[in-house]
Amino acid sequence: MNLVDIYFKMKKDVQYIEDELEKAIDTPVRELYLSSTHLLKAGGKRIRPVFVLLGGKWGNYDIKKLKHVAVPLELIHMASLVHDDVIDDADKRRGKDTVRMKWDNKVAMYAGDYIFARALAIASQLPIPQLHQILSNAIVEVCKGEIQQVKDLNNWDQNFRTYLRRIKRKTALLIAISCQLGAVASGASDDMIRKMYWYGYNVGMAFQITDDILDFTGTEKQLGKPAGSDLVHGNITLPALYSAHHGKARAQFQDWIAKNTFWDHTDEAVRMVREDEGIAFSQRLAERYIARAHAILADLPNNQAKTSLTGIANYIIDRKF
Repeated sequence: MNLVDIYFKMKKDVQYIEDELEKAIDTPVRELYLSSTHLLKAGGKRIRPVFVLLGGKWGNYDIKKLKHVAVPLELIHMASLVHDDVIDDADKRRGKDTVRMKWDNKVAMYAGDYIFARALAIASQLPIPQLHQILSNAIVEVCKGEIQQVKDLNNWDQNFRTYLRRIKRKTALLIAISCQLGAVASGASDDMIRKMYWYGYNVGMAFQITDDILDFTGTEKQLGKPAGSDLVHGNITLPALYSAHHGKARAQFQDWIAKNTFWDHTDEAVRMVREDEGIAFSQRLAERYIARAHAILADLPNNQAKTSLTGIANYIIDRKF
């Protein structure tokens, strides 16, 4: 089952969440409305809301409850992207001008803050203390991850563990709690809540590693931004880190780093990473995380939710953009 089939089977509820997303950031303040909905209208996979809905299948499924989780998690993700684009001076996101490019950094920062505030307001309508604890703790960890990413910009001394901890906070955690909070909101068992968290964590780690691979191997049309953008902006991901310390390109990378001239050779470095062993190394690691996700699903009852979660895990490891 591919992603299109999974979304088709959930079409009514996914569209309901999409409509609720637009309602969530509606405001009579015109510039705030336009800037806040700009990224929403650019599209996106909506993978976090889908995970919330599938997590909700393991308890008493109620879309009217689950929307108070699915909508906030997608909004938090969107807010973080708007802020990221300011930090990275990014011009393109999902093939469109970023909010900061279309307006300016100040408008982008306030638009991100507004989206984030709306997310919290919507989540607060669901009176489940456990849910709010998990969500608030996750937001703290996401902020730690973003700060760590800023600290690690242009830092070639970081190790693989630093990278993995950063992507856990940056990406995997929100995917993990999407699955987990769907189960919490539906009143699923503690055991199922735990399994949904760890399934989401492993899928989330693979998702980000795959993203980091695609940043080198994808085309600008596929990615919606120039290939190699992460490295150009000083964000050193696993494929580049491998090339710098273990790959065929190590000697050249180390020479540039030692002479402090690396950032004069980013186009060449992107090409070298693309042709180096770090891509295959990163792919194998992503596959290990997906294998762990499949092992968790193996213990679950056979139903449509399990089939869909299996299909998404397979999609994440096979996707090309």
